[in-house]
This record gives sequence, C-alpha cells and structure tokens, in this order.
Amino acid sequence: MRRFLSLALLCFLLLGATLTAQAQTDTANNSGSDNTGANDSAALELLEALDVESYTAKGEAITAILQSDDERARDWLQALLDGRLQRTEDGRFVLVLENRGRDWPVADVLTGEALGEMSRRDLERIGINNNLRNQLRSAIAVVDLYSPNVERRRTSAERLLGEVDGELVPTLDDLIEQEEDEQVRYRLTQAVAIYRAEAGEMAGVEALDGSLHPRSRVALSRAANSDDPVVANAAAASLAGIEQQLKLNRGLETLYFGLSLGSVLVLAAIGLAITFGVMGVINMAHGELMMLGAYTTWAMQQLLPGQPGLALILSIPASFMVAALAGVAIERGVIQFLKGRPLETLLATFGISLILQQLVRTVISPLNRTVITPEWMSGSLVVNDALSLTLNRMYVLGFALVVFAGLMLIMRRTRLGLEVRAVTQNRAMARSMGIRATRVDIMTFALGSGVAGLAGVALSQLTNVGPNLGQNYIIDSFMVVVFGGVGNLWGTLVAGLSLGVINQVLEPWAGAVLAKIIVLVFIILFIQKRPRGLFPQKGRAAEG
Repeated sequence: MRRFLSLALLCFLLLGATLTAQAQTDTANNSGSDNTGANDSAALELLEALDVESYTAKGEAITAILQSDDERARDWLQALLDGRLQRTEDGRFVLVLENRGRDWPVADVLTGEALGEMSRRDLERIGINNNLRNQLRSAIAVVDLYSPNVERRRTSAERLLGEVDGELVPTLDDLIEQEEDEQVRYRLTQAVAIYRAEAGEMAGVEALDGSLHPRSRVALSRAANSDDPVVANAAAASLAGIEQQLKLNRGLETLYFGLSLGSVLVLAAIGLAITFGVMGVINMAHGELMMLGAYTTWAMQQLLPGQPGLALILSIPASFMVAALAGVAIERGVIQFLKGRPLETLLATFGISLILQQLVRTVISPLNRTVITPEWMSGSLVVNDALSLTLNRMYVLGFALVVFAGLMLIMRRTRLGLEVRAVTQNRAMARSMGIRATRVDIMTFALGSGVAGLAGVALSQLTNVGPNLGQNYIIDSFMVVVFGGVGNLWGTLVAGLSLGVINQVLEPWAGAVLAKIIVLVFIILFIQKRPRGLFPQKGRAAEG
C-alpha cells in the first residue's frame, strides 16, 4: 500500500510539471504570435504606403522602410527596384520569383511562403520612376553597409559615390566612425566629400584633393564653377594636380601594355633567335609552331573540361613537346637537305607553314577557338582609381621572363649550351673538336621549336586560337632577332620589350598599321648604321 501511494504521488508530481511546462510554452507561443502579428501589421502598413499614385509619397515610404528594423527591408527594396514586388487582385503583396512566360511563380512578401503560379494578368506592378530608382539604389547600398560581409560593404560604399544626399550624411558619418575596413571607410569618406564639394563646401574640396576617381573629378568640376571664389580656386587647383597624376598613370599604363606586348614578341622571337643564330636558317614556319602550341593548349582543355587551370599548367610541357617534335620533323625532313641555300630554305619552310595551316583547318576547323582563362588569371590588379593592371598580361610577362631565364641557364650551364655556342661561333672548328654539329642542329631546332610552342601557350590567353595565329607574329619576330643581334638572347629580350613599348606609344596617334610601318623604317635605318644589331657577337669568327 505504501509503495502504491508513493508511485501515485510521483505520477501526480510528473503530471503537474508537464502541465506547467505546457502552459509556459503556450504562453510563449501566444506572445510570439502576438509579436509576429504586430510585426506583420507594421510591415503591411509600410508596403501599403508604396502602393500609391504619388511618387513623392512612394519616396517617403521607401525612406520609412529603410529606417525600419525589419530584416526583410532589403529584399523588399530590391524587389521593388527589379519590378518583382507586385500585388494580387485581392490586395495581397507578393514577390515574383521568375517573370518569364504567362504564369509566374510567386511567394508571399511577409512570410516567404510559396503560393504557386499566377497569371501575370492577375498581378499589378508597383510603378517607380527614375528618381525612385536612384533612391532605391542608394537605400539598398545603405542597408548593405550594415552587412557583416566585407565585400558587400565595399560594393555598397562604391555604389554610393555621387549618390549621397543631405539626409544620408549623418548616417554615413556614424558608419565611418564604426567601420573597421579601411577600404570601406575611405569610400564612405569620399562619398560624403563628393556631396559636400558639389554643395560648395570647402571641406569637401579639400577632402577630394588628389582623388583620381571619375566621380570626384565631376564634383570638383562643379565646385570650380562655384560662386565662392575661394572654393572655385581651390577646386581648380585640385583638378590641375589630378590631371598631372592622370597623365602619369596613363604613361604607366602604356608602359605596362607595351611590356606585355613586348613579352609576347620575346617569346615568339627567342626560339627563332636560337635556330637562326646557330643554323642560319630562316624558318618561315616558326609562326605555325606557335599555332601548334596554342592548339595543344585548347586540346588540353577539351580533355580536362571544367579544369582550365590544371589544363593550362599541363599544356606547358605538352605544347613544348608537340612543337619540338614538329620542329625535328621539319629539320630532318626538309632543312638538312637545303643547308647552305638560304633562299630555297625560306621558300620550303614557307610551303610547310601553308601545309600546317591547311592541316589544322581540315582536321580541327577553320574557325577560331577560345581558350578559357583560369579564374586566377582573370580580373585585374587595381593600383588606384585610374590604373589597373590586367592579370593575364602580368602572367604572360612573368612567363616570358621565366622562359628567358631557363634558356639562359641552358645556354650557359649545360653541355648542350656549350656546344651550341661553339657551333654558332665557328662550325668548322667545333667539328674539329669532336662536336657532332648535326646532332647540335637537331637539338637546337627542337629547342627553338619547343619555345615557339610555349609562345603559343601564352598567346592563347591573350587572343583566340586560329590557323592564322602565327602569321601575325612571324615578321615581328624576325625584326626582333635582327634588331637585337643574331643569336644573342639578351639582345632578343631588350629588342622585344623595346619594340613592344614603341608600338604601344605610337599606336594612339599613328594607328596600328602606320605604327608598324614607322617601326620597320626605324629598324631598316638602324641596321644601316649597325648591321649586326644592338648586341652583336664578338670574336674573330664573328668579325670575319
């Protein structure tokens, strides 16, 4: 009996505890429901204020939504800007998820609940004008400034340049003090300064002094027309200083593009410099060897779809081997039978170039192919608001320098390099010393052809790959070799980079074709003065 009473008491206590917990849960749920209902009522009032005819009233409603603490405010503003905030015939606000076709999938604005598809005729769009669109962009940007995502805050701060009004200034001043990211803080300070400069305030003009952003220059130009002579003079002085900085940045940009173009010329010519210097062969098929390297890069990406970075890295040795084997075949099949006959060699290699072009057209396609640039080579390195350096050209420049350094090591530190230099200086003497000149010719032609394949890899990241790819660089390559000094790698490097910069400087005012003509005339005149180039070979054999 005592056990029974104890068990009953225990059950009674457990039941009481359960009922108490349930009551507390119901109370909390009721309270949450009341709060949710209150929040939805307030949100509905904000949305109702948007659906009016007056654009002024809509602007006030946008400001009210912005100032509300509702987490859904940004989505509402973005939907209104995109034209996706609409209303049904019964007055319900919905978000259009996809506005294609006749029936659109929609969701409830307040709850996010999917409501299925509705005919677009049953929906009424909330209209806005251009002024409201600008206001919405600024409002969304302000909302994004409170985001924990740094990139979103940076984008938002960039978007506010030139879009700040008097009402936003106090808010932005507070955000500037609280912001931890230096770039966001700089852009917000710049945005406020632009507003103050356009308003004719001296503080804004002083803050924009030295700023290279286009929107800053617009603000200073307006300030230069101010009625206040002090502000106008200060703005004019700032604009003059900025113009000098812009000229300097344009010069640096021209130099960068010239060096990147020169690096391509170096890659195209450096292999030709080796073969031409050692064997004295004018290989008109050198450009097609570059084309084979570019097509090898494209083929690697077809073998490795979705992995452009890995395909590009693997294509470096693959392109070298393909072009080197093609070079050996050309040397063994044609050139060895035409030694000592330069004109016939030139004509024969020109015929080979046409054969390779037609072979590619027949086997692959006459149409150009696109090689995907890896993500780590895309984009640009932003130096300042007026200067950005594209990453693909930077990688090509670095690649050219690496290839050059590798060839220098081969020529200076290996037995092959020693034999190549010996054959270049005096073939007969090299034979008498036991050097197999025929083997050196084969290895040299293979090395020069392989480097041409590497040039094709670099070109595939700058232009489309096509059968005529190499024809655009063969003449320039010969000019680089002759200008720098036949057989001299240092001369090829200096000549390639110099001609690239000269071309880039001349093109803006002379045009691409006339610039090449001017460069050609310059080289002809230079060769008349120095027939052996910038860095001629030295020694009695070279002089003879």
